[in-house]
Amino acid sequence: MVGRFAPVSRESRKPRFATISAPRIVVAGTHSGVGKTTIASGLMAALSACGHRVAPFKVGPDFIDPSYHALATGRPGRNLDAFLSGPELIAPLFANGSKGADIAVIEGVMGLFDGKSGGGDLASTAHVAKLLRAPVVLVVDARAMARSAAAMVHGYMTFDDNVNVAGVILNRVGSAIHERMLQEAIEPLGVPVLGVVRRDEEIETPGRHLGLIPASERDPEARSAIRRTGEIITRSVDLDAVVRLARTAEPLHVEPWSPLSPEENRVSGVRVAVAAGSSFSFLYRENLELLESVGAEVAFFDPTMDERLPPDTDALYLGGGFPETYAEAISANVPLREQVRAFAAEGKPVIAECGGLLYLCRELNELPMCGVLDAEARMTDRLKLGYREAEAVSESPLTKAGTTVRGHEFHYSSVEPNAGESPAWDLAGRGPEGFVSGGVHASYLHLHWAATPKIPRYFVLHAARIKEKSLGARA
Repeated sequence: MVGRFAPVSRESRKPRFATISAPRIVVAGTHSGVGKTTIASGLMAALSACGHRVAPFKVGPDFIDPSYHALATGRPGRNLDAFLSGPELIAPLFANGSKGADIAVIEGVMGLFDGKSGGGDLASTAHVAKLLRAPVVLVVDARAMARSAAAMVHGYMTFDDNVNVAGVILNRVGSAIHERMLQEAIEPLGVPVLGVVRRDEEIETPGRHLGLIPASERDPEARSAIRRTGEIITRSVDLDAVVRLARTAEPLHVEPWSPLSPEENRVSGVRVAVAAGSSFSFLYRENLELLESVGAEVAFFDPTMDERLPPDTDALYLGGGFPETYAEAISANVPLREQVRAFAAEGKPVIAECGGLLYLCRELNELPMCGVLDAEARMTDRLKLGYREAEAVSESPLTKAGTTVRGHEFHYSSVEPNAGESPAWDLAGRGPEGFVSGGVHASYLHLHWAATPKIPRYFVLHAARIKEKSLGARA
C-alpha cells in the first residue's frame, strides 16, 4: 500500500564502527592533463586482470572518470568529495564502497594540492589522501623534462608533511635514454619509480569541453581502450610494488556509510523513473541507493530511444549528461517528450539536474524539447564551473524552503527564462538559480545526497502522497 511504513529495528540504529584495513593508493597528478585517468584506469584494469577485486574511486564531483573506472573493474565508480559530502563522510563512504574488494584505487582531481581555494586543501586530492591515510602515487608528465622532474617530485614530497608521496609513475617518456636520465635524477630522493609509461596515442582518451567523453558514449570502443590501457600498464608498471605500497595504508576506524539512515522508515509502492543512457549518464551511485533505501523502485529509461516512460511511473529523476550531443535524437522522440510534458502537467514530482533542466525547456539550440518549463536553452562558449552553497527558495518535491545544500555546477549552456516560475535556489553570492513550477524542481546544481539523505526521503514521500491522492480521487 502506498505510504505504509516498515519500522527500522532498534538494533539497526546502533552505530557500527569497523576497522577498515583495505589496501589503497591514491593516484595523483602534478597538475591536470598529466594522464591521471589513463594511469588510474589502467591500474584498475591491470589489477583486475590479475585477479584482484578492485574498488574504484574518484576524488571530486566528476561523473565521467568513474564511468571508465566501472569498465575497468566491473564495480560502480564512486566519488569522494570533501566539499559535497563534508570531510567527515569521506572515510565512511570509502568503507562502504570498498566492501568486498582486496585493493582500492582512488584517482585524484587536478593537481595533488588543488582544492576549493588557493589558501587551503579542502576537497583536494591531498585532503582526501590524508582523510584515508593512504599513500600517494604521483603521476608526472615527463615530456621535455629530465632532472627538472626530480625537482618537481621533491617539491610535492615535501610540501605537506602529512601527505605520503610514496611512489612515482613517469608518463609520456620518450625513449630508453630519456627514461634513464629521469631514473638517475629521481633516485637520490629515495622515492621508488613504480612505472614508466611511454608516449602512446592509442591509450589517450578522447575529450570534450568538460573533460573526457563518457564511457557510455564510446562503448564498445571504451571497453577495448580500457583493455589496451590495462595491458600497457601491466608491461610498464611494477604491479606487485603497487600492491605492496597499497598494503602500507593505515587502518581506518569508522562506521561505514549506509543508505539506510537510522531515522528512516521505508515507503512501498513508489516507482521513480531515472533518465539514463548515453545522453543522461551523470548520476551518483549513492543517490540511487538512497532512493532504493527509502523503498522506491528505480526504473531506467533512455530519452533518445524509449518512446514511453516505464509503466506506473510515480516520479521522474532527470540527472545530468550531454543532452546537447544527442539533441536531435531527443527532439525526434516526440512520444516521450509529450508524455514527460503531460506527466509534469499532472503535478507529479519531477527533479532535474543540469542536463535534465535542458531537457525540460521549450527548446535546446532551437530544437524542440519537452516544454515543461517556459524557457529556452542555448549552448555557449562560456564555462560555468565550481562548487556552490545554496538555500532552497521555494517549497518543492525535492525539499522544504530554507534547506541548505552544497553542490556543484559545470556547463556551457545558458537558460533564458520567461516570468512565471519561482527560483529553486539562492546561490550564496550569486543570487537565484533554477526553477520550481508545480511539481517540478529543475536546476543546474548537482547534489550528492549522501550529505543530505533527507532529500531523497522527502522526494519519495512526496511522490507517495501525490500517488495516494490520485488513487483516492479515482476511487
